[in-house]
Amino acid sequence: MVLNLDFLTSDHPPDNTDVTVGSRDGELCLRFDVPSGNEFALIASGVREVMSVYFDRIAPIPNSSPFFLGTYNWRGQVIWVADLGQFLGDRVLVNTNQNEVSMLIVEDQELVMGFAVHTVANTEWLDISRMLPPDRDVPAAMRSFVKGVYPTTGTAPGLRLLDRVAILRSSQWTI
Repeated sequence: MVLNLDFLTSDHPPDNTDVTVGSRDGELCLRFDVPSGNEFALIASGVREVMSVYFDRIAPIPNSSPFFLGTYNWRGQVIWVADLGQFLGDRVLVNTNQNEVSMLIVEDQELVMGFAVHTVANTEWLDISRMLPPDRDVPAAMRSFVKGVYPTTGTAPGLRLLDRVAILRSSQWTI
């Protein structure tokens, strides 16, 4: 199943946060969470596709990095699929016992990768001027991949905006 991001565009954040949604002059971001419940966002211009993939379509690769779930044939191109939450240091892994997983196809120039996530929430225009630098609430293993944090209400750590280029080009992707 492929999602058209135009239908997910929202001018209002979910009711449980106070993330400021900027005008259409801000950054259009894709909001999602990983299995641990931590919320993240990526600037939508680097996300090629959002899809739901059957796990039996992901071919496991023995003796590869523990972050990798395997490879997937995306439009005739074989790409790596990784558990994004695990890569970012979360201890809760993507549930591979379910039938499907939400996957973000992300690119930077010639690099294309699939990131398995728990759920994709929506797209939002975020006001970059409200973004705070990563602080001590961002775990050290994750800090180099977080551009900034949007404050939220409650005890949640905030909406973390990820740097897709830093993630894709990370030296942690060893096979």
